[in-house]
Amino acid sequence: MRETFVVTITRQFGSLGRPIARLVSEKLGIEYYDRDIVEMTSKDLKLPVSAISDVEESAKTAFFNMNYPLGMGTTAIQDSVFSAQRKIIVDLAERESCIIVGRCADHILRDHKNIIHIFIYAPYEARLSNCIERLNMKPDEAKKMIASVDKARESYHRHYCGYLMSDKDYKNVMIDSSLLGVEGTCDILTELIRKKFPNLVS
Repeated sequence: MRETFVVTITRQFGSLGRPIARLVSEKLGIEYYDRDIVEMTSKDLKLPVSAISDVEESAKTAFFNMNYPLGMGTTAIQDSVFSAQRKIIVDLAERESCIIVGRCADHILRDHKNIIHIFIYAPYEARLSNCIERLNMKPDEAKKMIASVDKARESYHRHYCGYLMSDKDYKNVMIDSSLLGVEGTCDILTELIRKKFPNLVS
């Protein structure tokens, strides 16, 4: 079996972590997995994609409160989603070299032989600006979204991993995306990955 390597990327909302990850995957010629994992989980659990998106980073969702009032609470559904995603992530890592964004992949793949864990962040003002300019949000909407997504992601990550996603003890690289922007950050990370895995990157 061909040896593979994996890059996990966790990111703050509004830090442009997703477009950076996608661009790195293009430059390295490897697959990039983010929303694809939600779609795979949806098929495995036979639930709508919107339901998986709702529950994967928050323990409180109106969907599950309405649709599973008895016997199967939100926590059980959330555990089922995490379990399904864990299997998908492990299978992807064993099958091919790839970049996996979010979904506790840093914890799930902590024992993988060839791996780099990256955390992408940015100052609050830069994230706010990105939300307004790139995601076309109004300032008040952007502020609320940053606060709610940050809280949900950290809570989810702490629950399933036992540490915050921004904990430096579990990351190999932490980079401020506002310093060089999407292209510049991508170049730095691509170069680093190539140096780390010279025999595995084409």
